[in-house]
Amino acid sequence: MRLRPAAGSPGNLPTVERDRQGLGPSAAGSGAYGWVAVLLLWLVCFFNYADRQAFFSIFPLLQTQIGLTTVQLGLLGSSFAVVYGLGAPLAGFVVDRIRRKTAILGGLQFWSIICMLSALSRNFFQLFTFRALEGAGETFYYPAALSMLSDYHGQRTRSRALGLLQTSVYAGTVGGGYWAGVLAQRHGWRAAVFLFGALGALLGLVLVRWLREPVRGSADRELKSNPRPLSFRAMGSLAGNKSLLGLMAAFASANFLAMVLLTWMPTYLYSRFHLSLAMAAFDATAFPQLASMGGSVCGGYLADVWARGHRGGRVLVQSVGVLAGAPFVVLCGLGSSLQLVILALICWGFFKGMYDSNIFASAFDVVPMASRGTVSGWMNCVGWLVGGGLAPVMIGLMAKYTSLGNAIALSAAIYVLAGIVLIVTMRFFLPGDTRRLHTGEVAAG
Repeated sequence: MRLRPAAGSPGNLPTVERDRQGLGPSAAGSGAYGWVAVLLLWLVCFFNYADRQAFFSIFPLLQTQIGLTTVQLGLLGSSFAVVYGLGAPLAGFVVDRIRRKTAILGGLQFWSIICMLSALSRNFFQLFTFRALEGAGETFYYPAALSMLSDYHGQRTRSRALGLLQTSVYAGTVGGGYWAGVLAQRHGWRAAVFLFGALGALLGLVLVRWLREPVRGSADRELKSNPRPLSFRAMGSLAGNKSLLGLMAAFASANFLAMVLLTWMPTYLYSRFHLSLAMAAFDATAFPQLASMGGSVCGGYLADVWARGHRGGRVLVQSVGVLAGAPFVVLCGLGSSLQLVILALICWGFFKGMYDSNIFASAFDVVPMASRGTVSGWMNCVGWLVGGGLAPVMIGLMAKYTSLGNAIALSAAIYVLAGIVLIVTMRFFLPGDTRRLHTGEVAAG
């Protein structure tokens, strides 16, 4: 007979149930292992982003060797984003009902093997199919990782923990972008994507022993909500959470802009400033992503501090990030010299990191603990379908009628829109939604 956790008290899980789930005493709650978990999930996320960014760096080779058009290249980026986004709600729903460790490591093995197999592609259709399948595997990672870390880190350290995890996104983007360019230039694009897939599969085997599953809800015992998965009826109540809807809209806008630069800056620098394939990939990814690492750490620290005295502290950090970053997006597309464009990429990257460090920490402040996987999945769905799914192909189409630089510069308007949405959310919706969560008025079971 299966033993169920006592309602509203994750710390009261019976010993038999904890053992059945593989939860030792050291896995429960936060503490030293909570930061070890950040490191282990950081490594998984590194390959999550390295695998996807590697393809953007080899776009020029795919154009010449397979004969792909700019629209087809955009569709390769969109195929990943669309499948990733469509699968995210299901992934979040599953993550709230199974061991997060299983979802993380299972997804890692799946997408790594698909990445390796994509090296066998001979035409656009095969590349399109493998990229779509890779999105299906990667969509399980983020909801599971965010849910897991939220059970190791409570209100005082959550933004810092998720901010540190976010730095792996930038490191993976740099590593995937630069080393894929180097390997592709020397050994061909097939060797580049195969190597990243093989290394990810090897990491998954190592982490089977080291990654632990925490007790659900152990970092938020003060909230009046049940750590059991939400019913369908209760999940429907999330649609009325205006703060969550505002955060989703801002995420879609910010993700649109990020996908514009991640997808097209390597090609833009390669064609505009006549750089080598490797240097174009490096300059387009290394400078902004390294700056984002600093911005993410800074944003996570500021948000944890500001959130102690103001419930909108995390959202305030996000709004500063997107509004301050918008002018530098314009410079990325219209800068007259390589040095000016790189400076603009660095400044944009720093402010992007400030926003990114609180994407999910802000959402977790206004939703029940039992819905974190589901909410993460839906945010990824909206962010990648509306943002990531449209951005690569839209900029590819715009580039046919204007210059690629002009298309990139015009996308800055999306950042301004995100900032306006965040300010409205913080001012009008966040106080009431936060109060209802802490007083138990939000449906939780």
